[in-house]
Amino acid sequence: METETFDRWLSGLDLSFWGTAQHKVTPAQFFVRRQSEDAVLLDLRSCAETDYLALPFALHIPIHDLSQRWDEVPTDRLVATFCSSGVRSVVAFAYLQFRGLKNVRILDGGYEALTAELKPGKVHKRTMQ
Repeated sequence: METETFDRWLSGLDLSFWGTAQHKVTPAQFFVRRQSEDAVLLDLRSCAETDYLALPFALHIPIHDLSQRWDEVPTDRLVATFCSSGVRSVVAFAYLQFRGLKNVRILDGGYEALTAELKPGKVHKRTMQ
C-alpha cells in the first residue's frame, strides 16, 4: 500500500474518528476479537520490561525497533498497541497508521485494564467458549 503523507493522514482523523473512539480498543474487546479473528497485541515495551512481565500471547517489538521491524506487524487483522502507560502505544498507532495499516487500535487502560482481563475467572470464561 502506498504510504500517505503525514499531513493527509492527520487531516483524515476528524471528529467522527476521535469522537467514536475508532483509535481505541478495550482489553475486553481485544480478547473477544483475539478469539474470533486472531487479533494481535503489539507489546511495545522494552526488553527489560518484558523480562519482568512477559506476555507470551503478544508480538513483542520494542518501540525503538518499530521503524526497522514494522513489516512484522500483520496487516490482515486487528493490531492493538500496548505499553505500560499508553504513550508508546499512541506513537506506534500513529506510526503504523501512517505506514498504511488501517486496522490498528490503542489498547486502552495500560497495565491496570489489561491485568483485570487476565484474572483467572475471565480467562477461564474465554477459554471455555
